[in-house]
Amino acid sequence: MLILLPPSEGKSAAVTGPPVDLAQLYFPGLNSAREQVLAALAAASAHEDALGLLKVGASLLHEVQRNTMLADAPAAPAHTIYSGVLYDALGYRTMTPVQRRKADATVVVISALWGAIRFADPIPAYRLSMTVDLSGTGKLAQFWRPRLAESLDLHSRGSLIVDCRSSSYAAAWAAPVERTVAVNVFQERGGKRTVVSHFAKHTRGELARHLLTRRGKMPETAAQLQKAAAERWTAELEAATGRRAAQLNLLLN
Repeated sequence: MLILLPPSEGKSAAVTGPPVDLAQLYFPGLNSAREQVLAALAAASAHEDALGLLKVGASLLHEVQRNTMLADAPAAPAHTIYSGVLYDALGYRTMTPVQRRKADATVVVISALWGAIRFADPIPAYRLSMTVDLSGTGKLAQFWRPRLAESLDLHSRGSLIVDCRSSSYAAAWAAPVERTVAVNVFQERGGKRTVVSHFAKHTRGELARHLLTRRGKMPETAAQLQKAAAERWTAELEAATGRRAAQLNLLLN
């Protein structure tokens, strides 16, 4: 099984540690592209209209300025850098050593800067969204799409893919439809079903934790995934149709 996550918008910067070494990151075939995006991000972050180019507000100026020094910034495992609702719910720090090793091997984070990384990969905190258009790379989702396909198609071969990405990060790699289940979260009240963005992040993090910490074999099929999710939630499964992957719908009351 492979669990795909988006990065968090907020990052917890490492205080000490050596800088990022691309040779230590998983998916080495992405390193030349990573270097290209790192250079483009540094240039954009030093631009007089850096906030506009990176689509952020003035309150994040210090994070944009930090982008200009990423080559020298302290790096730490990705699971300590990414923070926010989804990652708090996943709760990597409270897992057992065995569960952490399972998370390190199973979770892949799709990133605008790194392309794709695993939880143990040491990275610095950065500010960059997949919706940004950088000079030299163009729109990042389009930039990464062919490069991620080359690495992730091979890495995911034969695995069930549990897709917890948001739409902008899902655009960077089209996971194989026949082996992918996208996770949706709805709130149902009075017979009416609505999408809940904040609780969706939290619930996807809880689902990832449940799959990584529950007893028994990890799901290998969409039906097994639904059964595992039904241990905690009301879970519906929609079969794949054409180019649309199967959908796991988790219902919150």
